[in-house]
Amino acid sequence: MRKSFSIIATSLIAGLFLSATNAFAADIEHGEQIFTANCSACHAGGNNVIMPEKTLKKEALETYGMNSVSAITNQVTNGKNAMPAFGGRLADNDIEDVANYVLTQSAKGW
Repeated sequence: MRKSFSIIATSLIAGLFLSATNAFAADIEHGEQIFTANCSACHAGGNNVIMPEKTLKKEALETYGMNSVSAITNQVTNGKNAMPAFGGRLADNDIEDVANYVLTQSAKGW
């Protein structure tokens, strides 16, 4: 009886953990939609029409310290230099999804 209870409890805990993990997982497809609607005018194909050296390509993201979800999220939320802040226009989950999309695309080479 104790052994079966332990197995059931372990399964329930594992299921709750996986559900919580999936609930917070980034939605790359949604990130692509947000990027297309809000970012692609300046960053199509991972480029940068305003500051050509500051692309969204892997090497540039690394050079400028923008190679993490938190760094990109901060940049998108607050803006910097010529980039406007999107914190008032996009929801936090939209910004996180777009940050994950950018990192995914940069890893693929756009």
